Amino acid sequence: MKGKTLLFDLDGTLIDSTPAILNSFYFAFEKLGLEPSLDEDIKSLVGLPLDEMFSKLYQDKAYLANQFIDFYREKYHKIYLEQTTLLPLAKEALELADTFADLAVVTTKGSQFTKPLLDFLGVGHLFKTIIGRNDVKFPKPHPEPILTALERLNKDKTHAFMIGDTQFDILAAKAAEISHIALSCGYESIESLQKHSDCIKDNAYEAVKFIKNL
Repeated sequence: MKGKTLLFDLDGTLIDSTPAILNSFYFAFEKLGLEPSLDEDIKSLVGLPLDEMFSKLYQDKAYLANQFIDFYREKYHKIYLEQTTLLPLAKEALELADTFADLAVVTTKGSQFTKPLLDFLGVGHLFKTIIGRNDVKFPKPHPEPILTALERLNKDKTHAFMIGDTQFDILAAKAAEISHIALSCGYESIESLQKHSDCIKDNAYEAVKFIKNL
C-alpha cells in the first residue's frame, strides 16, 4: 500500500470526450424533437449527472430527463471509444502518480463506460478502483463518491487528494474533508475555479508533480 491516495475526475481532467458528449446530446435532442442547446451551454454543465444537465438546459422539460438519458446512452455507447482521447500529459501524470500513490477514478460518468474506456486508452491497469454514477446514491458535489473510493481502497483521508477540473470536484473534496487540486485544462473557467479553490494547476501532470513533492 502506497503512502498517498489520488482520486481523479475523468472528463476534462484525464480525457477529452467532448465530441462524444456533444454528439450524444444532439442525437437525444433530435429524438425528443427539442431545439439543440449551444455547445458552450452543454460543456459548462459537464461534471453534473445527465439528468441534472438536461434539467438545467430545459427547465420546463425536466419530465423528459429519463427518456433523454436513454437516447443519450444509446448513442454514446456506439461512439464513446472512438471519440475520446487522453488529454496531453494525462498518461504521464498517471504513470508518475502510480510510483507513489494508490489511484482511483471518481466520476459522474457511469462505471459501465469508464472501465472499458480507460482500458481502451491504455491506462485502466493503473487504477485500484473506479467510482461511477451508478456506484453511489449521491454524486459529486456530495462527498459520497470520494468516501466510497477511500473505503474501497481501505485508505483514510490522510494524504488523500481529489484532482478535478470543476467546482463539483472541489466541493466534494471539501465535503469529504480531503485535500484537492483544481485543474484549468477542463470545462470550467479559471475565474470560476478561483471562487472555490486557491490551489489550481494547469493539468493533471502539474498536479501530480506538486503532490509528489509535498
